[in-house]
Amino acid sequence: MKKRKNPRQHLFVVGQAVPPGTPPVVAAAQRDVWRWGADNRLPEALAALSRSSTIHRRIINDKADYISGSGLTVDERSPRTLALVKEANGDGQSLRTLIQRIALDRCLLGNAFLEVVTDPSRSFLSFYHQDATRCRLSRDNIHVILHHDWRQYRPSESTALPLYPLFEPQEDGTLRTVIHYKDYEPMFEHYGVPKYIAGLGASAIVWKTDRWNLSRLDNAFQPSGVMVLDGDTDSEQEAAEIARLAEERFAGKPGQVMFLVKNGIDNDTTKFVPIETTSDGDWKSLHDQAVSDIIVAHSWFRTLSGMEYASGFSADRVRHEYNIALNTLIRVEQQEIIEPIRTVCAEIFGEPTRSLTFVNVPPFEVKPDYMRVWEARQADGFEYDPDDPAQQLFLSQI
Repeated sequence: MKKRKNPRQHLFVVGQAVPPGTPPVVAAAQRDVWRWGADNRLPEALAALSRSSTIHRRIINDKADYISGSGLTVDERSPRTLALVKEANGDGQSLRTLIQRIALDRCLLGNAFLEVVTDPSRSFLSFYHQDATRCRLSRDNIHVILHHDWRQYRPSESTALPLYPLFEPQEDGTLRTVIHYKDYEPMFEHYGVPKYIAGLGASAIVWKTDRWNLSRLDNAFQPSGVMVLDGDTDSEQEAAEIARLAEERFAGKPGQVMFLVKNGIDNDTTKFVPIETTSDGDWKSLHDQAVSDIIVAHSWFRTLSGMEYASGFSADRVRHEYNIALNTLIRVEQQEIIEPIRTVCAEIFGEPTRSLTFVNVPPFEVKPDYMRVWEARQADGFEYDPDDPAQQLFLSQI
């Protein structure tokens, strides 16, 4: 019996010597992927839904913005990490920009992928965001397969990158790996599940009620009905022509009219029978209930999503809901995103990275009435020194 190859034999930990001439892992077996959804196209479906449902999309965007914060800060004793925060890759993107995209993918798809690039001598470190809709996990469970169009998947056109913490040499001499972020869900081993999964039906309802209102607007709020026409026809072509002429005359744009052509008689009995409806109130209630269900499914808050209230804007409610979100969801998501980045930076740069943290700025000013100068600067994410002589002088003059 032929001995099976160890799938890890060409994988290396950062800093380990790479045997010269080692090719990247491109075996066909490693291009066989675990399906993401029944047809392997669940990410595309979720992305399409978010582009169609207004409230659903607003919540996803707001959550991603709050999670990514207003930026990142790190101690000056870690200069290489500080430089990475300002410019994380060769495209000039900041680390905050990449994390915002990671947060968006996690909120939308329950999964996100961050590519890490270095070299055997650890002379540099770069991060690149990979669009999660282009990524699938290989059946060897140690690779991510990237392809531009999963509707027409061709293994020869795909790229295989190892999952962190394993690095793999590439043709350009770099070592690369991919950090896979995923939201845990029982019974789902390979891919995460977005938190709003139970609200998919509600999101579809909002989308359909919006379409219904749009169709009514396009039809100038004209009632739908049945147009009964007289006419003898000897062929399907003549019947189609009668229907076309009738639609031009009676239907309008777009027209929600069903045409009924019957045999002609002596008297012209052409008539329009409107279909009356009194369900407008039911549709509005259905829409409002779906909006509430979406917010609950996202574990989010109405005021942080810009929802309008009859009672007007409440600063206290925004402040309280932001504090709850900050301590129950935002900081938890931030910690999960930043921890692997801290670990990679510490391994590559050999610097302490525990000081790499987010700067969280509330939607509006929530500082207490009395704060020390350095406390206010610290709250805004600026440099501060409680013992600075200028600050001490300022305090003495207050």
